[in-house]
Amino acid sequence: MKQKTIRSEVRFSGVGLHTGNKVEAVIKPAGIDNGINFIRKDLNPPAKIEANIEYVYDVVRGTALKKDGFEVYTVEHILAACAGLGIFNVDIEINSNEFPVGDGSAEPFVKLFEEVGIVELEKEQEVYEVNEVIEISNKDTFIVIKPDKEFKISFTIDYDHPVINSQFKELVINEDTFKKEIMFARTFGFYKDFEKLKNLNKAGGSSLENTIGLDEEKVLNKEGLRAEDEFVRHKMLDLIGDLCLIGVPIKAHVIAIKVGHAVNVEIARKIVAKIKSDKAAKNALDIQQIRNIIPHRYPFLLVDKIIEQEDDVYCVGIKNVTANEEYFNGHFPVRSVMPGVLIIEALAQLSGVFMMSKGEHKGKLPFFVGIDKVRFRKPVVPGDVLRLEVRLKKLKGSMGRVEGFASVDGKLVASGDLMFSIVDA
Repeated sequence: MKQKTIRSEVRFSGVGLHTGNKVEAVIKPAGIDNGINFIRKDLNPPAKIEANIEYVYDVVRGTALKKDGFEVYTVEHILAACAGLGIFNVDIEINSNEFPVGDGSAEPFVKLFEEVGIVELEKEQEVYEVNEVIEISNKDTFIVIKPDKEFKISFTIDYDHPVINSQFKELVINEDTFKKEIMFARTFGFYKDFEKLKNLNKAGGSSLENTIGLDEEKVLNKEGLRAEDEFVRHKMLDLIGDLCLIGVPIKAHVIAIKVGHAVNVEIARKIVAKIKSDKAAKNALDIQQIRNIIPHRYPFLLVDKIIEQEDDVYCVGIKNVTANEEYFNGHFPVRSVMPGVLIIEALAQLSGVFMMSKGEHKGKLPFFVGIDKVRFRKPVVPGDVLRLEVRLKKLKGSMGRVEGFASVDGKLVASGDLMFSIVDA
């Protein structure tokens, strides 16, 4: 599957469901790896808020994002439209702090995208295939993500209301099923909650034109429901929109019971953490691969393996300290203690592996040029497993700086900042 965007920009106007603000939105095509971004054009300069789970800050009756003090409310319906069609590269410009609600579903946005056309970009779309069970349970709410070869949702809701009662829907989610079964389902609310929500600065733009309204016994909208189980379908729509904040499509079976935005977002955070963990583990290196990257050799090669790393972020390695280390013959031979300078050297070598495994630096050499803020806290002795971690603080041209930590059994034994220069071999 290729990455997708829209062929040309589309415009949409309306009111914000919660703020009641009149909003003009322009959704523009974007290139490879752009992602989905909300851009507040009413601000000077305009503020960009990425559709990223990291920026979720409010999940009361909708999902809102906040970055650098600026918010965008009710993003889940437009994100569901994007995810339902496989579109993960667009810029969404708005002139207020909430995306317009339309009719309370994703259908108006899907139709706009189809009118201008959807185009493929020249790069494969990353898809995360869930490889282990992830779940959240809390009293009577429950969500579990199970490995699957497709994206499937099984959703159950249960309301003490004669129109809704218990509803269950299970679907494999793809473009076809999203358009036929999900996109038209509208948000809903109870008249008895309306004043309470207004006191929370919510539902300020809600009306029977964009919400299914219910009193104690019936649906208040003259046209009635679009499907008898429209309520559970909309809950699935919300879930699809919230999971879009992961940043990539997933292959998984999502089983959800009586959950809303808060739980949707919490499980999305867990999936993102698992994606990061999996990517870091894929970058593990054995001793032979380390030898192919840095020139150090026994007895001065002080990193045995790399257990995880993330480009431009961090790297973690292991040094097994044994009684056969050459330096123990002369350094406190009666009571063997690993020299502190060699712990720092091990961190420096880890930094070298971290930087030299990057494509633009392969074949070059790292030179250790300075240290700062070094502290030694506990002795390291034979039998210890030294966990080494470096985190990139700065990299400009051929000069870099990392923050290093060495620990044994979870306890910090040494730390400090290391500066290095990357030179041609």
